[in-house]
This record gives sequence, C-alpha cells and structure tokens, in this order.
Amino acid sequence: MVQWRTAVFSLFLACGASFASWASRLPAVKQNLAINDFEVGVLLFALGAGSLVGVMSANLIVARWGTRRGLSVTLVGVGSGLFVTALAVDAVPSYSLAIVGLVVLGLSFGSTDVMINVEAAAVEQAFSRTLMPLFHAFYSLGTVIGAGVGVAMAAWSVGATWHLCTVAVLFVAVGASALRFLPGRVEVADDAAAPSRRERFSAALAVWRDPRTYAIGAIVLGMAFAEGSANDWLTIAVVDGHHGTEEMGAIFLTVFSVSMTLFRALGGPIVDRVGRVWALRALSVAAGVGLVVFILAPNLTVALVGVVLWGAGAALGFPLGMSAAGDDPTKAAASVSAAATIGYVAFLCGPPVLGWISHQIGILPTLWIIVGLIAMSGFASGAAKPVAGSSVGAGHH
Repeated sequence: MVQWRTAVFSLFLACGASFASWASRLPAVKQNLAINDFEVGVLLFALGAGSLVGVMSANLIVARWGTRRGLSVTLVGVGSGLFVTALAVDAVPSYSLAIVGLVVLGLSFGSTDVMINVEAAAVEQAFSRTLMPLFHAFYSLGTVIGAGVGVAMAAWSVGATWHLCTVAVLFVAVGASALRFLPGRVEVADDAAAPSRRERFSAALAVWRDPRTYAIGAIVLGMAFAEGSANDWLTIAVVDGHHGTEEMGAIFLTVFSVSMTLFRALGGPIVDRVGRVWALRALSVAAGVGLVVFILAPNLTVALVGVVLWGAGAALGFPLGMSAAGDDPTKAAASVSAAATIGYVAFLCGPPVLGWISHQIGILPTLWIIVGLIAMSGFASGAAKPVAGSSVGAGHH
C-alpha cells in the first residue's frame, strides 16, 4: 500500500509541476506568437473550457474503465497536449495549433485531476487516515518546482519549446511509472454484465440529485473562491488597496502560498483528531477572520498577519471537500467529479466576476463577497460528515 500511496503522491506532484511549467512560460508564449492580451485570454479560455469538460466527463471514464485504465489514456493526453502546445509556441509558431494543444491538454488534465482525487480518496480509506490535504500539498509543491524551473529556463534563455517538450516527456514517464503501482480495481465486472450506455449516463447524473452533493459543493465553492481570489487579486489588493509596492504584493502572495502549503502538509493529523466537520468550521473562521483583518488592516504589518490566517484557513477546504465526496467508493467518481466541477466553475468564473465588481467599487470592498462565501462554506461544513462505513474524517484517531 505504501507504493500505491507514493505513486499517487508522484501524480499530484507531476500535475502541479506540469501546469506551473506552462504558466511560467506565458510571457514567452505571448512574445513568440506575437499576440495581444485578448488573444492570450483566448488561449487560457481554451485550456479552462477543456478542463471543465474533462472534469465533467471523468466519472463516465471511471465508471466504464476504472481509474488505472482511464489514467493510462489521460496522462498520455496531458503529455501530448503539452508537447503540441510547446511546438506551436516556438518551433512551428502557430496560434491555431496552440489552441488545439491547449484544448487537448485541458480535456486530459481535467479528467486526470478528478481521477487522481478518486484514487487519493481510495488511498485514504485504505489507510484509515486523512491524507487528501497532503496529496494537495504535493500538488502545491509541484507548482513551486514547476514555476521555479520555469524562471530558471527563462533566465538562461532556454526556448519554451525545449523546456515544455522536456516537461511533457518527463510527465508521461512519471505517469507510466506511477501507474504500475495503482491497483487494477474493476468498476464494472465484464462486458456482458456491464450496464448499458444509458444506464451509465443515468448513474453519472444521479449524483446531482443528492442534496449532499450541493452541500459539499458549497464548501468547495467558498474555499475555491478564498484560494482563487488570493492567487488572482492579492497582489493588486496590496498595491491598490493598501498602497504597497509591487514587491510587497509579491511577498504577500508568497506568504499566502507558503501558509496554505504548510497547513495542507500538516493538516491531516489535525483533521484525524478533531474530525473533518469541526476542522472545516474552525478553518472557515480562520480564513474569514484573516480576510477581514486584511481588508481592514491599518498598515501592511497587520495585513500580513491577516494573509497568514487567510492562507491557513483556505488550505484544507478544497481537499477535504474532495475527501468527503469520495467517502462512498461506489459513488466516488461521480461525487468527486461533481464537487470538482463546482470548484472549477469558481476558479474559472471567479476572477472575471470579481474583476468587474472591483472596477465598480474597488478591490478591498469586493473582497467582502469572499468573506460571505467563506461563511457559507463554514455553515455547509456539516455535509462533510463521513458517511456510514467510511473510515476517514470522523476524528479521535
């Protein structure tokens, strides 16, 4: 089982590193393709839209073929999409080809994201311990590694094609190695006993009729906004709202990221002690208080304290939402897919909505909306109570 857990850790790490590698070369993408900000936005939309479709279809893939067989396809899809995008960026500059590559990357990445969370939920149940936050900490660590290598490649004038093609090949290699240690659980018995396409489709949609899905979705939505708003708007809030420098904005974002990553790495034992529900309630209070302190802070020192609380409080909401969705192994794929879909909607739609509102009333007043969403997440935390038969998240371990 240790090899299984390590393999899933490596998949989270590789996904974070590959995504951050692409993001770190966006300036080179813009320069090499000679495109404007709007056209960059179209590229990002292609990636985001593909990811959303991939997330929504992942449960059908798992229901038909299982996570191991599904990942054997989507991991190659991620590598292929990134490879094609890399070629389109520099070697054979083509804006249209870049869009095609990013759609493939997004579709594959979205499905992969759901399936590794389903696999992580199964690992949790097998170990009877809360491990989901640690899995997501490895994803965060991967983004740090990917971004750091990207900075180095840019500083050394390494072309985006060489860099991203190398990342694509390494990603597929890591994925292939990890797949060897994933158990080949069969979600459907055999072709003769397999449900019809219509029955599988109905089963995939049934999760949306479960009230618990929407309550877990409220947890994920609130915390996804809490996390995403910091990633997208914290630096601007420091500069425009608190009149700090651009360097201070970067420092604040780094502190937020470090606080969130550390708490993800260390939060599992706390959840096992106090239980998933009480942990989510306490953390929603911490995130809400931290954000209020940041908004009202009379100086940057106090604001920085607020950011530490904000990051720590937002750290576990998304992973614990995934953990709660995966409590029932028979519904894990559909439930995780539904929760992830809600989270992806928040990540995709949140930045432009907040941007439009902040244009009307200012960035700091806009952040009060996030406080309200965090409060909603806290009130919905009861839905994360482990279902009967689950060995994770009840507390008192």
